[in-house]
Amino acid sequence: MTGLVWKNLLRHPIRSLLTIGSLIVAFFLLCVLSATVTTLEKGLDTAGTDRLVVQSAVSLYVNLPASYVDRIEGVPGVAETCRWQWFGGYYKDRKNFFAQFAVDPTEMLSMYPEIELIEGSAEAFLGDRNSCLIGAGLVDQLDGRGVGSTVPITGEIFPKRDGSAWDFTIAGIYRSSKPTVDNRTLFFHWDLLEQWQEAETGETIGPGTIVLTLDDDADATEVAASVDQLYENGPQRIETTSEAEFARQFFTMLGNLPALIGAIGAGVFIAILLAIVNTMLLGAREQTHDLGVIKALGFSDGSVFWLLMGQALFLSLLGGGLGILLAKVVEPGIREALASQLPGYEVSAPLVAAAVGLAVLTGLVAGALPAWRASRLNSVDALGAQI
Repeated sequence: MTGLVWKNLLRHPIRSLLTIGSLIVAFFLLCVLSATVTTLEKGLDTAGTDRLVVQSAVSLYVNLPASYVDRIEGVPGVAETCRWQWFGGYYKDRKNFFAQFAVDPTEMLSMYPEIELIEGSAEAFLGDRNSCLIGAGLVDQLDGRGVGSTVPITGEIFPKRDGSAWDFTIAGIYRSSKPTVDNRTLFFHWDLLEQWQEAETGETIGPGTIVLTLDDDADATEVAASVDQLYENGPQRIETTSEAEFARQFFTMLGNLPALIGAIGAGVFIAILLAIVNTMLLGAREQTHDLGVIKALGFSDGSVFWLLMGQALFLSLLGGGLGILLAKVVEPGIREALASQLPGYEVSAPLVAAAVGLAVLTGLVAGALPAWRASRLNSVDALGAQI
């Protein structure tokens, strides 16, 4: 039976190769798109439930008044606070962009245990206001700079008056154990940014967001409500959410990406399913005479059914398997390319298993109709059929 399957597929090798090629592309795209969705969802699911994020109720792009921090620290249940401010600079060239944040250094290291220093030390970072921490994923982008090196970052939101770059000394290189902090970020001292703001404008800079951690016995919902009530009537209203909800809202600013990606994946699957069904129908029609001979020799209806079904399964599993393999091969490159936007990208084992199951299902669905029609053929009619 295996020999007959192989022989029938080689009857039109170009058509078979094109079908396999389309399956490779389809399953590669399905794996990449599915991995993107699962990585997004994993990042949201693993966001800290014991950390709250305070932002302006107007927009994430509106800074909070500097005075808000002290009052929020006094809310019952709040253990620590950390100010965050997006810096928005670049290294050497505007195309060489990555995230930079001014933070309260002591609080940031305390509140984010997933940040693990693999080079340098926390003491060096805390002891030098001009120092910074960089993620392991930034080392190559920063031309291999390591601990002790100086990194020039040109500020666009916070430019120096003479147009020169901000110089940060790398005190440590970290690797995050969770997607909540990506490995392509530079963190520097809030005090340094505050000093610049006062020197340039004479005003005190407010944080873009304030991150809170809670006491062990504190209820996150109650604390969030208490914080929001502080400024319910202004001067600037605030919105306090869990870190997971904050991340979810951030992604929804770009639209419902999971739904969009899922719709694209479904479209790809339907298109390739129709293509392979068409291939199998053509193949079955061309094999009508041969099927008549096989039936005349005594092969049962079931044998003929599985002969056609075997062809469909072979095409689907070969093309799908190669597409899945390609997705795994390019996984490190995609992970590196999307490290700052989509940390933790992975074509996981459950995803591979689901893709293999989908390849089997594709073969069964595509082969069912032509296989059933072939099994119902009368040998006399099949032998006399004109192809």
